[in-house]
Amino acid sequence: MSLLTPTPDMIAKIRLAGLLYLVVILTGLGGELGLRAPLIDLADADGTAAAILGAPGQFRLAIAADILMALCDAGLAVLFYLIFRPMAPALALLTMILRLIQTVLIAVSVMALLTAWLILTKGNDLTNAAPLALIFLDLHAHGYDLGLIFFGFNSLFMAVLVWRSGQFARIFALGLAAAGGVYLVGSGLRFFAPEWSTPFTPVYLVTILAETAFCLRLLFQKKSP
Repeated sequence: MSLLTPTPDMIAKIRLAGLLYLVVILTGLGGELGLRAPLIDLADADGTAAAILGAPGQFRLAIAADILMALCDAGLAVLFYLIFRPMAPALALLTMILRLIQTVLIAVSVMALLTAWLILTKGNDLTNAAPLALIFLDLHAHGYDLGLIFFGFNSLFMAVLVWRSGQFARIFALGLAAAGGVYLVGSGLRFFAPEWSTPFTPVYLVTILAETAFCLRLLFQKKSP
C-alpha cells in the first residue's frame, strides 16, 4: 500500500477537510450541548414543552446547527475519500459510505425535531401534545445514536487509513480508533442497556479530544509530514 504524497492539491484538500471538520465539531457540540440540551429533559414532558416554547429561536437554531453539520459532514466524507483514495481506494470508499450513512441518518432525525416543534406549536387540539412531542425528541436522540454506530465503524477504518498513510502521526490513528470504540459502545448502550447510557456519557470526552486533535492537525497541514 503506497503512502500519501503531500502534493499542493493534496495539501489543499487536507486543509479544507480540517476546516469542514472544525465546523462539524462546533455545530455538533453547540447544537446539542449548547442549544438543545438545556431545553430538553426526557423525564419531564411538560417542562420540556414549556422550555422549547419559551425559547423558540434557540430551538430553531439547534435545528439549523444540525443541518449545517450534516452538509459539512457530507463534504468531509467526499474529501476524505479523495485524500485517501490514492493509497487505498476500496477502504477509502467504505469509509466515505459509512460517514454518508451517518450523515443521512442525522439529517433524517432532524425531521423528528421538526415534528416535535409542529406538535407543540400547532397541536392545540391535542390533549397529550407535550408527551407526544417528547417521544419525537427521544426519537431524534435514538436516530442520532443510530448514525453514530455507522460513524463508529467509519472512525475505526479511518484510523487504519491514518495509521498506514505515513502522512500523519500514528497517535491520531489511535485517537480515532478510541473514538470509534466509544461511539459504538455508547450507541449500543442507548439501544440495549439504556440504564447505562447516562453514566457512560463522560466517556464521550475521548471522542471530543481525539477528533479535535485530528481536526487541528488537518487544518494546519504543512508541505511536508
